[in-house]
Amino acid sequence: MNSLYIHIPFCRKKCIYCDFYSVAYEQNLAADYTNVLREQIKQLDGSFSTIYIGGGTPTVLGREALSNLLGGLKRFIGPEVEFTVEANPESLSKDILELFLDSGVNRLSLGIQSFDNDKLKKLGRIHNGASGQEAVYLAQDAGFKNISIDLIFGVWNETPEDWKQELRKAAALPIQHISGYSLTYEKDTPLFELAQEKKITPLEDEIAAQMYEETIDFLQKEGFNQYEVSNFAKEGYACRHNQNYWENNSYIGLGASAVSYVDGIRKENVSDAGEYIARYKKEESLEVFQEELSPIEKAKETAAVKIRTNEGIDFNWFKQKTGFDFGELQEGALSRLTDKGLISYNMRCAKAPRVHLTPKGFLFADTVSGELL
Repeated sequence: MNSLYIHIPFCRKKCIYCDFYSVAYEQNLAADYTNVLREQIKQLDGSFSTIYIGGGTPTVLGREALSNLLGGLKRFIGPEVEFTVEANPESLSKDILELFLDSGVNRLSLGIQSFDNDKLKKLGRIHNGASGQEAVYLAQDAGFKNISIDLIFGVWNETPEDWKQELRKAAALPIQHISGYSLTYEKDTPLFELAQEKKITPLEDEIAAQMYEETIDFLQKEGFNQYEVSNFAKEGYACRHNQNYWENNSYIGLGASAVSYVDGIRKENVSDAGEYIARYKKEESLEVFQEELSPIEKAKETAAVKIRTNEGIDFNWFKQKTGFDFGELQEGALSRLTDKGLISYNMRCAKAPRVHLTPKGFLFADTVSGELL
């Protein structure tokens, strides 16, 4: 098996832009939930190349529940396993960082989102800019050598110069990885409703695009190489867990709303922590959705996720991975996307034909992925 993902749905406060499944933290519910996860972990077979605990906010669980969860994973930990846990500045402590390191966690992903206090308030975050920076140094002092931070750009009324200042602060920190996301207005979020009610005016696409291009240029100069649409890493620090997704490899998802993908079968768990616990105790199915992909569907999905990477799709790799000739499978899409200037490829290179996003294509990566599907 390639990867294991564990979803912790608890937060101290849900952000207005978040459409992931999350709920307010309740100690008893969280304790029951982690006990169920611990039991599920006992039943897992084999090994994993990457483990990722995300959320929600895993660090909101506190030391006792985290220790319970992490203790069950020890048999999967080895020197070659990338083990990431997400954390937020407001719930990170020296005590928890020491627990992480003692438990084999070797990569920390910090949900900083911004260093600007006004911007953090707009997004509904409950930490401030200074505590975001302090969290990075706290992790470094504890002994973490692989630290990633998440940042968001394109907030209403934000300017390119505002964003440039944030990038400067980020690059000055002792971090190895940055995920930079453009703010999106997802349905069924308070942010979407605010925009619908005209209480806020989303930033113009041209300005958000300018910020994205600035992100790529600036971080490249600072030694953070872009390896996927929204991800930048110093040499040797690309997130292997995410790379596994982008190569459409198998993974197991534990927890409410988590998704598993094994042997072309995708399963999604119920998106309710209480119901997840109840179903497990009653020995009922935790799944609310399942689909089995045909070989051609798997191939097209592989194309749709792999094209998002900086290296693009090597035709020989694709044939070995899926059994399909990429040029034949995507002949129509290749023609349309090339005409739009979104991809570049050279079929004349017999040794290793390859297709990849153009600079314009990175701006419209979702469009390209949709076309390949």
